[in-house]
Amino acid sequence: MAESRALPTGFGELEVLAVGTVLLVEALSGLSLNSLTILSFCKTPELRTPSHLLVLSLALADSGISLNALIAATSSLLRVAHRRWPYGSEGCQAHGFQGFVTALASICSSAAIAWGRYHHYCTRSRLDWNTAVSLVFFVWLSSTCWAALPLLGWGHYDYEPLGTCCTLDYSRGDRNFTSFLFTMAFFNFLLPVFITVISYRLMEQKLGKAGRPPVNTILPARTLLLCWGPYALLYLYAAIADVTSIPLKLQMVPALIAKTVPTINAINYALGSEMVHRGIWQCLSPQRRQRDREQ
Repeated sequence: MAESRALPTGFGELEVLAVGTVLLVEALSGLSLNSLTILSFCKTPELRTPSHLLVLSLALADSGISLNALIAATSSLLRVAHRRWPYGSEGCQAHGFQGFVTALASICSSAAIAWGRYHHYCTRSRLDWNTAVSLVFFVWLSSTCWAALPLLGWGHYDYEPLGTCCTLDYSRGDRNFTSFLFTMAFFNFLLPVFITVISYRLMEQKLGKAGRPPVNTILPARTLLLCWGPYALLYLYAAIADVTSIPLKLQMVPALIAKTVPTINAINYALGSEMVHRGIWQCLSPQRRQRDREQ
């Protein structure tokens, strides 16, 4: 894994700075909104429920994605000055591992929330703590194990085309990559998307007759497909054809789209929930929180 001291072909300094600026905006937006969500869970007792634990897990995963984007944004600015990835080969492996863990955890947490909402609204029974804790534990353990496999030789982490962040290397297209890709994609993308779509579809069918469903049943599935779908298509193309035929600038688009997930999820799951919204507002307004306690 070589550390290039020259900008990739087709990229100028202004374009690298533009990518870094976009990543910086996405990172700060995602970190701010998800930090407020996490803070509201810590400060508001009413939010400490099994179902909201799944939302907390998603907020933690999305915060990790935003942190990964922040590192990529910083390296974009440093790359213009120093013409190289500033954190070395081991830093690239760590960055790729951390980004992959949080990305998989975000996708699977979204599916867990979808199932939890179906269980709550359609079976009329509250999610218990044992089930919620088990789901969160399984999501993070599974994500960590899958992300560790490239470090152990099944798959490989390397620089993305711009050289400002690291991810699963899709440029090789060998049997090792192909076998890892299809196995990982089934368990960590196709299956979570299927669970999400089916859970919300069943909610619509059961609750739609009685009125409008109590939660947004369309945005979560669309977020998974539209934000992570471009990455899935890029990896699929790399598995069956020569990915070098795709312009480098176009290869960067899926990464930029995926980094919008933390902001979209925070708006949908946190700010879109009246209880979480109230908890965030109480954290930002200590005087109001004190009045609520006195009442």
